[in-house]
Amino acid sequence: MVITATISLPKLRTSNLSQPKLPTRGLVEELALSSATTTKTYLERQSNSPKNNTSPRLQPQANDSDPMVIAKLYAIMEAVADRVEMHKNIGEQRNNWNSLLLTSINAITLAAATMTGIAATSSISAPMMAVKTASTLMYLSATGMLLIMNKLQPSQLVEEQRNASRLFKQLLGQIHTLVSIGNPTVVDVKEAMEKVLALDRAYPLPLIGVMLEKFPSAVEPAVWWPQQRRRKMKGNNGKMDWNGWNGKLEEEMRELVGIMERKDKADYLRLAEKAVKLNKALALAGPLLTGLAAVGSAFAGSSSLGAWAAMLGVVGGALASIVNTVEHGGQVGMVFEMYRSNAGFFRLMEESVESNLNESDVGRRENGELFEMKVALQLGRSLSELRDLAASSSRKGETDEEFANKLF
Repeated sequence: MVITATISLPKLRTSNLSQPKLPTRGLVEELALSSATTTKTYLERQSNSPKNNTSPRLQPQANDSDPMVIAKLYAIMEAVADRVEMHKNIGEQRNNWNSLLLTSINAITLAAATMTGIAATSSISAPMMAVKTASTLMYLSATGMLLIMNKLQPSQLVEEQRNASRLFKQLLGQIHTLVSIGNPTVVDVKEAMEKVLALDRAYPLPLIGVMLEKFPSAVEPAVWWPQQRRRKMKGNNGKMDWNGWNGKLEEEMRELVGIMERKDKADYLRLAEKAVKLNKALALAGPLLTGLAAVGSAFAGSSSLGAWAAMLGVVGGALASIVNTVEHGGQVGMVFEMYRSNAGFFRLMEESVESNLNESDVGRRENGELFEMKVALQLGRSLSELRDLAASSSRKGETDEEFANKLF
């Protein structure tokens, strides 16, 4: 028996289904269109808000800086950073010059003195004549090297590069602060350029033609800043105030200028004059002693002047080594440059204070409270110590007043 079953399925109704069309735009175009629509909607809401009903367009904020000014300041910062590294590297190189030349010249001088003594105690023969000739040539070469070294003063060159590197770092920090929290203008760009060029003139890198005078007849403070200009007006939101200044602060600053002029700057200039005189005497004595030693070594061992010539050759070489060590090992040129730079520091502070006090428009001055704090930090004092110093100077007079600086 065969069982058959039939299953009846419902018939599906066929209708035209609407297929979604794939977008023909690319993904990038869709994102750009979406971003533009969102931005347009946001701008329309902002323009219709009550705060912006006064103007149909978005106005730039008052503290927005010109992008070109910012770009120029960043370019100056890159140049300043490059100069910092340049002066640092050249300073290390010239420090190596000082140590290597000092060691080499002393070694040559002492070797020549030893050879002169050996030649004087031996009989005249061809080998001893060769020793005498060699010692004379060594003394002459040491004399020529000393003349060049004393002219260049490598230790003073090193101190110049140290000061330049430190001051360029300081300028880099000032520009960075201006870009970060200030509202720089074209005037700020010009002032930054002038400061960079003034530092280039104050501490030149080449040795030929533009090298600083190492033995000046008149000692003057180092100057590494441009001429003080009139400051631009500071915004005070329409309020008339004294910008942190008052009569007491002005009198305090005048007293400090007098103290720095009479005590600190004058003392460093006096020390610089002593250092340059000592350096000049040593620079003349070294080549003179090696030159006399060369003459003595040439006549050492002769019948008439043998003993005195040998003494001159040996003692002259020994004294030349001592003089050379004191001058370049003691870095007398560096000490002179340090004193000259310190005197320049106090001159800069005096000019900065006087430029603020001479400005009749208080709004153009640097903020008084901030300026007082900067002066106190530069002198290594607290604000109370700074005020006490000015008060005691006005009471005691010039004879009993102390130095303004406590930092160096």
